[in-house]
Amino acid sequence: MLFDIWRSFRAMPLWVQIWVAFVLAPANIAALAFLDQPGAPLVGLLAIGGMIPNLPIIFYERGFSKLMALPHILIWTPLCVVILSQLSGGTSGAYATFLMALLVIDLMSLGFDYPDFVKWLRGDRAIAA
Repeated sequence: MLFDIWRSFRAMPLWVQIWVAFVLAPANIAALAFLDQPGAPLVGLLAIGGMIPNLPIIFYERGFSKLMALPHILIWTPLCVVILSQLSGGTSGAYATFLMALLVIDLMSLGFDYPDFVKWLRGDRAIAA
């Protein structure tokens, strides 16, 4: 099973592998480094919460599919609203810089996720292989 998941990950385009492994996942996990900031626990919960539901999907499907867009859509869309609210509320310093970066990264992800989920709804249930 783990080999199937790894093979599926490696079957995706190289830029997607780099994006997921070195930008998207680390940026969202980094939210945990700011939990002492005002409002940061909610940001951390939503940032991590958009990734965790994909684990059962990956294991059930034994790979990566467009269904993985759904948790991002459901959880990171509100996260982006929360981040915008915090940035407009006077957040400053390193935390504000982090929030801006996370906002850009998650909006980029959502730009892929919405079309991918529509494709999944229309029947594109293929697993990257």
